[in-house]
Amino acid sequence: MRREYPDRPIVGVGAVGWRDGRVLLVRRGKPPRVGQWSIPGGAQELGETVEEAARREVREETGLELGAVAVIATVDLIDREPDGRVRYHYTLIDVTAEAATGTPRPGGDVDAVAWFTLEELTPLELWSETRRIIRLAAERQAVPSPAPGPG
Repeated sequence: MRREYPDRPIVGVGAVGWRDGRVLLVRRGKPPRVGQWSIPGGAQELGETVEEAARREVREETGLELGAVAVIATVDLIDREPDGRVRYHYTLIDVTAEAATGTPRPGGDVDAVAWFTLEELTPLELWSETRRIIRLAAERQAVPSPAPGPG
Protein backbone atom coordinates (compact mmCIF):
# COMPACT_ATOMS: atom_id res chain seq x y z
CA MET A 1 0.00 0.00 0.00
CA ARG A 2 1.15 3.52 -0.78
CA ARG A 3 2.03 5.62 2.26
CA GLU A 4 1.60 8.88 0.38
CA TYR A 5 -1.97 9.47 -0.87
CA PRO A 6 -3.20 6.09 0.48
CA ASP A 7 -6.65 4.67 -0.23
CA ARG A 8 -7.18 3.82 3.48
CA PRO A 9 -5.51 4.57 6.84
CA ILE A 10 -2.26 2.85 7.73
CA VAL A 11 -1.90 1.39 11.23
CA GLY A 12 1.29 2.47 12.91
CA VAL A 13 2.82 2.00 16.33
CA GLY A 14 4.95 4.33 18.43
CA ALA A 15 6.96 3.38 21.50
CA VAL A 16 7.87 5.68 24.36
CA GLY A 17 10.99 4.02 25.74
CA TRP A 18 12.44 4.95 29.14
CA ARG A 19 15.74 4.51 30.93
CA ASP A 20 16.64 6.20 34.20
CA GLY A 21 13.90 8.81 33.80
CA ARG A 22 14.94 9.71 30.25
CA VAL A 23 12.83 9.22 27.14
CA LEU A 24 14.22 7.74 23.92
CA LEU A 25 13.68 9.85 20.80
CA VAL A 26 14.66 9.46 17.16
CA ARG A 27 15.11 12.14 14.51
CA ARG A 28 13.10 11.27 11.42
CA GLY A 29 15.09 10.83 8.21
CA LYS A 30 12.01 10.45 5.96
CA PRO A 31 8.54 12.02 5.64
CA PRO A 32 6.25 12.62 7.33
CA ARG A 33 7.91 15.01 9.79
CA VAL A 34 11.40 14.58 8.31
CA GLY A 35 14.08 16.17 10.51
CA GLN A 36 11.85 16.27 13.59
CA TRP A 37 12.41 14.41 16.83
CA SER A 38 9.79 11.79 17.62
CA ILE A 39 9.24 8.54 19.44
CA PRO A 40 10.40 5.44 17.55
CA GLY A 41 7.72 3.78 15.47
CA GLY A 42 6.33 2.85 12.12
CA ALA A 43 3.80 0.79 10.21
CA GLN A 44 2.45 -2.45 11.61
CA GLU A 45 3.10 -5.42 9.34
CA LEU A 46 0.56 -8.05 8.34
CA GLY A 47 0.34 -10.81 10.96
CA GLU A 48 2.14 -8.74 13.60
CA THR A 49 0.60 -7.80 16.96
CA VAL A 50 0.87 -4.21 18.19
CA GLU A 51 3.46 -5.31 20.75
CA GLU A 52 5.50 -7.18 18.14
CA ALA A 53 5.39 -4.14 15.85
CA ALA A 54 6.53 -1.80 18.64
CA ARG A 55 9.42 -4.10 19.55
CA ARG A 56 10.50 -4.49 15.91
CA GLU A 57 10.35 -0.75 15.18
CA VAL A 58 12.39 0.14 18.28
CA ARG A 59 14.93 -2.58 17.42
CA GLU A 60 15.20 -1.39 13.78
CA GLU A 61 15.39 2.33 14.59
CA THR A 62 17.53 2.24 17.75
CA GLY A 63 19.03 -1.24 18.17
CA LEU A 64 17.43 -1.53 21.62
CA GLU A 65 14.98 -4.06 23.07
CA LEU A 66 11.93 -3.17 25.15
CA GLY A 67 10.77 -4.55 28.49
CA ALA A 68 7.07 -5.05 29.31
CA VAL A 69 4.91 -3.06 26.89
CA ALA A 70 1.68 -1.24 27.81
CA VAL A 71 -0.68 0.55 25.38
CA ILE A 72 -1.23 4.18 26.42
CA ALA A 73 -3.14 5.92 23.60
CA THR A 74 -4.20 6.09 19.97
CA VAL A 75 -3.62 9.08 17.70
CA ASP A 76 -4.94 10.01 14.26
CA LEU A 77 -2.36 11.63 11.99
CA ILE A 78 -4.11 13.01 8.92
CA ASP A 79 -2.09 15.35 6.68
CA ARG A 80 -4.19 17.06 4.00
CA GLU A 81 -3.19 19.05 0.95
CA PRO A 82 -4.71 22.57 0.59
CA ASP A 83 -7.25 21.10 -1.86
CA GLY A 84 -8.41 18.58 0.79
CA ARG A 85 -6.71 15.46 -0.60
CA VAL A 86 -5.24 13.25 2.13
CA ARG A 87 -1.48 13.02 1.70
CA TYR A 88 -0.87 10.82 4.78
CA HIS A 89 -3.33 9.04 7.07
CA TYR A 90 -2.03 7.00 9.99
CA THR A 91 -3.89 5.54 12.94
CA LEU A 92 -1.15 5.32 15.55
CA ILE A 93 -1.20 3.05 18.58
CA ASP A 94 1.29 4.24 21.19
CA VAL A 95 2.90 2.10 23.89
CA THR A 96 5.33 2.70 26.73
CA ALA A 97 8.07 0.46 28.10
CA GLU A 98 11.44 0.41 29.80
CA ALA A 99 14.29 0.07 27.29
CA ALA A 100 16.98 -2.53 27.81
CA THR A 101 20.58 -1.57 28.47
CA GLY A 102 22.86 -0.88 25.56
CA THR A 103 23.85 2.07 23.44
CA PRO A 104 21.23 3.18 20.95
CA ARG A 105 22.29 3.63 17.33
CA PRO A 106 20.25 5.07 14.45
CA GLY A 107 18.89 2.62 11.92
CA GLY A 108 16.02 2.22 9.51
CA ASP A 109 14.47 5.55 8.57
CA VAL A 110 16.04 7.65 11.35
CA ASP A 111 19.26 9.65 11.29
CA ALA A 112 19.82 10.21 15.04
CA VAL A 113 18.86 8.65 18.39
CA ALA A 114 19.16 10.26 21.84
CA TRP A 115 17.92 10.13 25.43
CA PHE A 116 16.18 13.24 26.83
CA THR A 117 14.98 14.26 30.26
CA LEU A 118 11.50 15.76 30.31
CA GLU A 119 13.09 19.18 30.86
CA GLU A 120 15.24 18.78 27.74
CA LEU A 121 12.13 18.28 25.60
CA THR A 122 10.96 21.87 26.08
CA PRO A 123 13.05 23.53 23.33
CA LEU A 124 12.64 20.67 20.84
CA GLU A 125 10.30 21.00 17.90
CA LEU A 126 7.90 18.15 18.68
CA TRP A 127 4.47 17.42 17.28
CA SER A 128 1.88 18.36 19.91
CA GLU A 129 0.60 14.78 19.96
CA THR A 130 4.11 13.49 20.63
CA ARG A 131 4.35 15.77 23.67
CA ARG A 132 0.94 14.58 24.89
CA ILE A 133 1.87 10.90 24.46
CA ILE A 134 5.17 11.39 26.30
CA ARG A 135 3.29 13.08 29.19
CA LEU A 136 0.83 10.16 29.37
CA ALA A 137 3.69 7.67 29.28
CA ALA A 138 5.60 9.57 31.98
CA GLU A 139 2.54 9.42 34.24
CA ARG A 140 2.22 5.68 33.65
CA GLN A 141 5.94 5.10 34.24
CA ALA A 142 5.92 7.45 37.27
CA VAL A 143 8.65 9.66 35.80
CA PRO A 144 9.03 12.86 37.86
CA SER A 145 7.63 15.97 36.15
CA PRO A 146 9.93 18.91 35.53
CA ALA A 147 9.93 21.59 38.21
CA PRO A 148 7.77 24.60 37.33
CA GLY A 149 9.68 27.42 35.72
CA PRO A 150 9.79 30.99 36.97
CA GLY A 151 6.63 33.04 36.71
